Amino acid sequence: MFQQIENLLNEKSLRYKTQCEIVKMEKRNLKKSEQAEQDLNSAQEIIQTVSKTIQENAHSKIASVVSRCLESVFDEPYKFQISFERKRGKTEAKISFVRDEAEVDPMTGSGGGVVDVAAFALRLSCLMLSVPPVRKTLILDEPFKFVSQNYRDRIRELLESLSEDLKVQIIMVTHIPEIVSGKIIEIG
Repeated sequence: MFQQIENLLNEKSLRYKTQCEIVKMEKRNLKKSEQAEQDLNSAQEIIQTVSKTIQENAHSKIASVVSRCLESVFDEPYKFQISFERKRGKTEAKISFVRDEAEVDPMTGSGGGVVDVAAFALRLSCLMLSVPPVRKTLILDEPFKFVSQNYRDRIRELLESLSEDLKVQIIMVTHIPEIVSGKIIEIG
């Protein structure tokens, strides 16, 4: 009977030691997991900081081109703005125009061809920001069809100055003679 009790105690002691080793191992795993979580949080903060810097740089460059184009064409121009918002784990960009400190939805609150000019300027911005750099050529089909007639001479002047300043070639299909400049090829 004493031998059975001793065997039972040895068995329990062995189980206890095994359980103690398991607890120690789990504590080490927990510490490793906590450190990994801290490292991931630090990495996420770095990525978010870099992402914000890139967004601000992109906004600055894009907004300057779009605003320049709008200012060149319209008497009371809008300022172009991009707002970045984090939704559903992703960054979304919201484009708007600002005039007299009021935000305007480009698709519903602007007229006279403002959206056409902004769309052209966005295409130009994408071309200028391409990495690696690509050939600076824009091919456009009726890009200014909704621009009011009284702004068309300014469109031509804008295209000429952008082409010269940014060294970009603009190939355009249009039925609007007032905006035509440079070498003209008539078809039809």
